[in-house]
Amino acid sequence: MNYEDYKAKFTAWAALTETRLGELCDEFLPAHEQIAQAARYSLLGGGKRIRAVLALAACELGGAAPEKALDYACALEMLHCYSLIHDDMPCMDNDDFRRGRPSCHKQFGESTALLAADALVTAAFEVIAHADLPAESRVEAAALLAKAGGARGMLYGQELDKHYEITRASEEQLLELHRNKTGALIIAAVELGCTAANAAPALRAALVQYAAEVGLVFQIVDDILDVTSTTEELGKPVGSDADNDKTTFITLYGLEGARALAKSHNDAALAALDGFGTQEDFLRLLAAELLQRKK
Repeated sequence: MNYEDYKAKFTAWAALTETRLGELCDEFLPAHEQIAQAARYSLLGGGKRIRAVLALAACELGGAAPEKALDYACALEMLHCYSLIHDDMPCMDNDDFRRGRPSCHKQFGESTALLAADALVTAAFEVIAHADLPAESRVEAAALLAKAGGARGMLYGQELDKHYEITRASEEQLLELHRNKTGALIIAAVELGCTAANAAPALRAALVQYAAEVGLVFQIVDDILDVTSTTEELGKPVGSDADNDKTTFITLYGLEGARALAKSHNDAALAALDGFGTQEDFLRLLAAELLQRKK
């Protein structure tokens, strides 16, 4: 697969996700409610849809049509968006912009934003419950999403993120933080795709390892962009890590050291795919793009 074919596939899957998210919002987040308006504002206001695309890619690699995992992918995007709304609020990172627009709490007020985020996370599980897949698959998907997003996953990472604003994190502590805060939902993406496809255990294990490494690459590059990019390029404030006195991969390794570390984890992600042939070329190109991204 060349880069043009990869990009066309990524764009098509992201567009498929956007369309389905709109349909699911009409069903589960009726626009006449203000909290639903706020939820839709954040959910449908752009985004890379990397997690959704990973779910669809894993499903296809597992031998099923990627559309089979579409509702699982959308549920994951809903849960991810809820976490971003909370992240931006004054009690967390206190960011006024997200995806080039005012953050949800700046646009709708703190109380409505809080409820909108809650509406998104509950809607995510409604989407899974109503997905056109066997009951056993839906139960497993709900368990995967709950674990990845809960106190043994993303929320634990967010707790550590706040803790290390007060105390300096070591290298291992920083890795633990981001394996949970960022990595848990990226791993969930490939697991949800594998669940939808009933993929072989060996493939699932390889994709989980790939996702774990890609999650770290994503976060390291995020830290790099926070000191090298602009608010206009990113669509959100830069320099917020320093403002909040957070330990980042930049504070531990410096800029060039962080870049080298991202390359090392990217190499590990690609190594996890060895032995599966050319069908994983899409994931290899995705990893390369995440390593080199500018926003």
